[in-house]
Amino acid sequence: MNEAMLQELGAVRDQIDALDAQMLALLNARARCAQHVGEIKARHGEAGQVYRPEREAQVLRRIQALNAGPLPDESVTFFFREVMSACLSLENPLGVAFLGPLGTFSESAAVKHFGHAARLAPQTTIDDVFREVESGHAQYGVAPVENSTEGAVGRTLDLLLSSPLQICGEVVLRIHQHLMSGETALGDVRKVYSHAQSLAQCHEWLNSHLPGVPRISVASNAEAARLAASEPGAAAIAGEAAAERYALPTLARSIEDEPNNTTRFLVLGRHDAGPSGADKTSLIMSAANRPGAMHALLAPLADAGVSMTRLESRPARAALWEYVFYVDFAGHRNDPEVRKALDALSAHASFLKILGSYPQAVY
Repeated sequence: MNEAMLQELGAVRDQIDALDAQMLALLNARARCAQHVGEIKARHGEAGQVYRPEREAQVLRRIQALNAGPLPDESVTFFFREVMSACLSLENPLGVAFLGPLGTFSESAAVKHFGHAARLAPQTTIDDVFREVESGHAQYGVAPVENSTEGAVGRTLDLLLSSPLQICGEVVLRIHQHLMSGETALGDVRKVYSHAQSLAQCHEWLNSHLPGVPRISVASNAEAARLAASEPGAAAIAGEAAAERYALPTLARSIEDEPNNTTRFLVLGRHDAGPSGADKTSLIMSAANRPGAMHALLAPLADAGVSMTRLESRPARAALWEYVFYVDFAGHRNDPEVRKALDALSAHASFLKILGSYPQAVY
């Protein structure tokens, strides 16, 4: 480097150092404000609930609206989530249960929503995630509810019917499936481990690039990565977190057949959320087994001008060939039009359970 370039770089680096010092001071000032919030809540008897989903969503949306670049919204959102996570941990680190083990997409969803300062607790099954929160061992749980390729996660839906937990948030995670192995060439791969859903999501890629190679379904993608790391000739299909955890090189990236493959996760707690300005409400309902009953259930939503975003049916389990319907729609249950629709629904439905109102996912 010549002298002129060194001087220019030195001046810019001095600016960066000064900005870093300013950011550090501002981050600590923000942390002190967060502590002050906790003190105010404690004086008014609300110290137990340090996490406010609606407030966090409002902060992130405001930051995105203010962002003029060059950093993309996704990067700015990630940074501020981590800042809020660290500030919350000064009051009380949040315990978050999720479908484990470590290295799964469920862990990635939990970190995306709660940040790295949360106390993450991997669970063996979705049932265990619900139990951890119901028992108070964790304040919140993160459970998958639907995938854009494979559809609904039936066990989560069934547990929502019987559990007292409420939905207080959602996480939408873009699913990138990677082929990883200790081998250095596709031709050396003799078996592929992965979760059954991931194998299905990469079916065509595997047919084209690894025809005839056995595909072995295991309990999780993280378990697949663990096995691949320990067996010569083995590969795994998993996400970035599993590759990092088991130090596996990636042979092929983003091998999912559907380029927009996305999984939606629910955040579960013992409360839902206040209005954030862009919300969803979820409920379960059933209709009497008679002609026109389903129309009578859906009509109140249309009459109130409420936009339904999801409708899923599941066997009621209480009687043969009877069903319950899982409905998501835009709006908070405190909104006047939503209150009107819910009042009408309660008059027509033979069963109605409101699962919660919560902020729409912030990407």
